[in-house]
Amino acid sequence: MFKRAVTSIILILVVILSIFVLPVWTFGIVASLFIGLGLYEFFRLSGAKKIFPLSFAYVGIFSGILLPYITYLYRPTGGIWEMLFFILILITLFIIHFTRKESQNAVNLIAVTLFAIFYIGWFFTFLVKIRFLEDGHKLVAYLLLVTKSGDMGAYLIGSNFGKHKLIPRISPNKSVEGAIGGFIFSIACAIILGRYYISWMSFGFILASGVLIGVFAQLGDLAESLIKRDYEVKDSSVFLPGLGGMLDVIDSILFAAPIFYICLTIFR
Repeated sequence: MFKRAVTSIILILVVILSIFVLPVWTFGIVASLFIGLGLYEFFRLSGAKKIFPLSFAYVGIFSGILLPYITYLYRPTGGIWEMLFFILILITLFIIHFTRKESQNAVNLIAVTLFAIFYIGWFFTFLVKIRFLEDGHKLVAYLLLVTKSGDMGAYLIGSNFGKHKLIPRISPNKSVEGAIGGFIFSIACAIILGRYYISWMSFGFILASGVLIGVFAQLGDLAESLIKRDYEVKDSSVFLPGLGGMLDVIDSILFAAPIFYICLTIFR
């Protein structure tokens, strides 16, 4: 618990500084750091189960790190540069395979690399997109707090009252009671923050965003648990003492961030 507390405090301070204190462009640097560590963990897990060529891992990590900068530099043009970026990544992966001595697992290696870039790099970059909206610093804080309130609620309720397993083949420790508790905590946090922190939010938007974040945050957590179950590991790494790895910290955000961004662009 001591390690968990110290690591959590350090992460919270880094996030607070990047959102509220440091220049806005530094948020992209922090996002790139989180993405780079998450991708490193993912390819490390992939390599543990079956040898994953370093060339593909390098392309995946480098591409993920670049995504926040592409979003930052070319945000006025919409998603055109992002589409071009992914096209170039796919072509690059094929070219790498052209230079290899064998052709085995070509589709698997390319698909896994693209999946990692999409799942970790692109999904997390939606935090950067949200940051550059009007009141972006408040919206990012809102998303993170609502998401992590759900994580905390699921842990507290599940560890104390959990009796019915949610999906034991994926995550044996998660319970139905924990999932319900996390969902309620997310909605409660959304209502409190939305009413007193972001004045323009209507109650309908607050409730809808709280429900969606509460649902998709838990789906993101389960998705990462499925990946770890497939790779037969408990934590994605030991980079963050007490918390596991970077993927263990950002898993719930990966699904919640794109959904919240879509809500903001459509219903705001």
